[in-house]
Formats: sequence, C-alpha cells, structure tokens
Amino acid sequence: MNIIQPFSRYLPRVLTLRSLALLLALSPAAFPVAMARDGVDVGGNSAFSKLVPAETVESSSVQQYAQMLKEAASKNALGGKDNPQVRRLRSIAQKIIPFAVEWNPRAKDWRWEVNLIGSKQINAFCMPGGKIAFYSGILEQLKLTDDEVAMVMGHEVAHALREHARERMGKNAATGIGANLIGQMFGLGQLGQTVTNYGAQLLTLQFSRSDESEADLVGMELAARAGYDPRAGITLWQKMGAASQGAPPQWLSTHPSGTSRIADIELNLPKVMPLYERSKKTDPRNLQAF
Repeated sequence: MNIIQPFSRYLPRVLTLRSLALLLALSPAAFPVAMARDGVDVGGNSAFSKLVPAETVESSSVQQYAQMLKEAASKNALGGKDNPQVRRLRSIAQKIIPFAVEWNPRAKDWRWEVNLIGSKQINAFCMPGGKIAFYSGILEQLKLTDDEVAMVMGHEVAHALREHARERMGKNAATGIGANLIGQMFGLGQLGQTVTNYGAQLLTLQFSRSDESEADLVGMELAARAGYDPRAGITLWQKMGAASQGAPPQWLSTHPSGTSRIADIELNLPKVMPLYERSKKTDPRNLQAF
C-alpha cells in the first residue's frame, strides 16, 4: 500500500530534508522488530538512503573500483596476490566479513574485494558493495599492527554497511529534486539520473561527523567479533594524530580524531570487549594487557 497518496494533498510545496526524512520513516519498512543484541547501538540506517536504489549505487561502485585498479596496474602500483601485505589484508578481511551481514543483509551477496595500492597516502576505503582498498602508506608510515589494521578495515566496511554513501546521495537527490521527488520516490523517475550525476563522488565522498562516529563504533564491534583487540582503536587514533602534525591525513577527511574520538571509543569498549573475549574463547583475566 502506498501510504503517501492519502496525504499528498497535505504536503507542503517545498519540503525540507527533515520533513522528507520523517515522511520516509513512516513507511512500513521503517518499523523493524526491536531485538536486544550485544555490542554497540547506533540505531537504524538513515531514511535518506531509501531515496537511492542500492543496486544503482553498488553498480557505480563496481565500475569505479575496476577503473581505479586498472589505473593502478598501469602504473605498477597494484599489489599482486603474492604480496605479503595483500595476503595480510585479505586474511584480516576474511575474518571480518562474516560478521557484516548482521549489519546489512545485502552484504551476503556482495562480491567482496581487497586490494593494495602503492602510494604514500595515509588512506583506505570500502566502497558500496564491499570494494576495499588500502594504500601502502597507511600500513608503512603508521606501522600498523594486525589489530590496528582490523580497526581501519572495520571502520571502512562499516561505512559501506551503514550505506553512508547512499545516504549522502539521497540527501543530494532530495535537495536537487525537491518536492517532485515525492511522486517518484517509489518509481525512480529522476533518481536514476541523479545517482549518475553523483556517482563520480564515490571515491572522494566526505562523510559527516555522525557518519564517522558510527563507523568508528560499528568497525570496532566488527573487529572485536573477528578476534581483533578493539583497544587497538586507541593506539590507531594516537598514531593518526601523530602523523597528522596539526592537519588531518586524507583518510580522516574533514574530521580529525582528537581526544573526543578516542574518548568515544573508550566509552564503548565495555560493550565490545566481551565480544572480543568470546572470540578468543578465554577468561578476561587471561587477556594480554594492552
């Protein structure tokens, strides 16, 4: 049943992002059955992600990721399958990915890829659809441990699972299309063109402060469930801060870590340490001091 039609005559001619989000949240799919779970609590995915078809975003991601790998290979900057760091990254990913489905059912059908790009950039990302890339600079310059790599990877995978790119596109679509979007939101209409226009942003998309906070927490949980020490999030951001020398590295986008980011991780450690302990099948007293 289309719930929008009965109320269409009451809709304002110009919709704000807030009112549009509220309208989307009224759909039946927005009322999942609440269930208690272990781990962090960051709420549901943004209603704005509903404005953009997931298949369209993921298709665009596949194309852009393939193009990026092609360009890297042409410059002899793409790590081969026998590269020790490539093997390391893929091994860590294999442990994290099984826990992704709980956060996003679509993840079970994603064609996950993990690749290493030779570059001095302190950077890593996971595009929609599970397309992961690390730059050699983040591994070499920060001298990351496996636990810290898992925190970076978990953070980036969390962006994809929480569909932050799709959310940003949805907000852009809502702003660009305005009230006309309401009559078309379930039939795409102008949305296909809108996604095409914004698709080029996938590799350079900047996330909001709330997106980054969500990714920190969800990523920490993913890493803990996979058997990696979530306390590594603290040392990771300390290394990031030292490497930035007053300016955030590219991987941090416009959101430097700061003491507040570390404090947020510390605040949530009690929620994820039991998951880590369970994954290690050991008594907390037997864990190595961090």
